[in-house]
Amino acid sequence: MLSCYNPNENVHNKAHTSPYPGSKVERSKVPTDKVGWLVEWEDYRPAEYTAASVLAGPTWADPQIRFNEKDGQVERRSLTGLYEVENGRPRNPSGRTGLVGRGLLGRWGPNHAADPIITRWKRDSSGNKITHPISGKNILQFVAIKRKDCGEWAIPGGMVDPGEKISATLKREFSEEALNSLQKSRAEKEEMEKQMNRLFNQEHFVVYKGYVDDPRNTDNAWIETEAVNYHDEPGETMDNLLLEAGDDAGKVKWVDISEKLKLYANHGNFIKLVAEKWGAHWNEDPVPGCHK
Repeated sequence: MLSCYNPNENVHNKAHTSPYPGSKVERSKVPTDKVGWLVEWEDYRPAEYTAASVLAGPTWADPQIRFNEKDGQVERRSLTGLYEVENGRPRNPSGRTGLVGRGLLGRWGPNHAADPIITRWKRDSSGNKITHPISGKNILQFVAIKRKDCGEWAIPGGMVDPGEKISATLKREFSEEALNSLQKSRAEKEEMEKQMNRLFNQEHFVVYKGYVDDPRNTDNAWIETEAVNYHDEPGETMDNLLLEAGDDAGKVKWVDISEKLKLYANHGNFIKLVAEKWGAHWNEDPVPGCHK
C-alpha cells in the first residue's frame, strides 16, 4: 500500500508560525515561491532569536562546533543528507523559515528526536474489535499526550540524548511522558520495565525518518525525527501498563485514529501512515485513487 503523504510537500507550514513559540518575536513572511534557497531573495532580512533558556548553556544546548559529522557524542549529521553551512551556520535543508538563530532548540543544525507510536485495536467489553460504521474498517487507537507548552495533542516523543540509541530514546520518552516513570518507585519501575520490554522488543514499523515541520524550527536549527510504531495486537501488554501523564505531558490517553485528528506539528501525517499500514479506519469518505 502506498501513502498519498509526501513529507516534502508544503514542508513549511508550522515552521512559519509567528510569533515564534514562547516569544513575541515575529518571523519575516516567506512567500511560498521564496522558501527554497535556490531562489534569490536579496531583501531577505529575517529577525534573529535564540531563547534565553538556550543561551544560558544547559546541558542539552551547545556552542557551534562541527557540522555534517559525528561531533563527540553529538550527532550532527542530517537524516536528509548533507546540509549547507553559510557564514559558519548550518542552513535549513527545507528552506527559509523567516527566522535565524536557534530559537528554543539546543543544537545548531539538526536536533534529533524520536517519536514512539504505540497502537492497539479498539475493542468492546467482550474483547471484540470495533469497526467504524461507515468505512467498515477496524478502529485503531494510539497513546497521545497533551503537550504542556502549547496544549496540543501529540505523539509522546522527545530529543535523543548524546550517544543514545534511537531505540533507547523511544522507550525512555514513552515511559517518562505516558507512564510517569520518573515518579515511580523502584519496584514499580522494575515491573514497568518487564511490560515495556515485551512491547519494545517485538517487530516494529519505522513510519518516518527525516525533517519535521515544527514551529520551533529556524533557518539554522531544525527538528528531525524517527517515528516508530509498536503495535500491541492482542492489547494485553498495554492493559498491564497504567497511562499516567509525566514529564512534559499535561494529559495522556488512548485516542481513536481518524482523519479528524488535529495533532502537533506534522504528527497527523505519521498517524495516517500507521493507519494505512494496518488497514485501519481513517477516512469516512475516502477519495478514489488515493491509495493503490
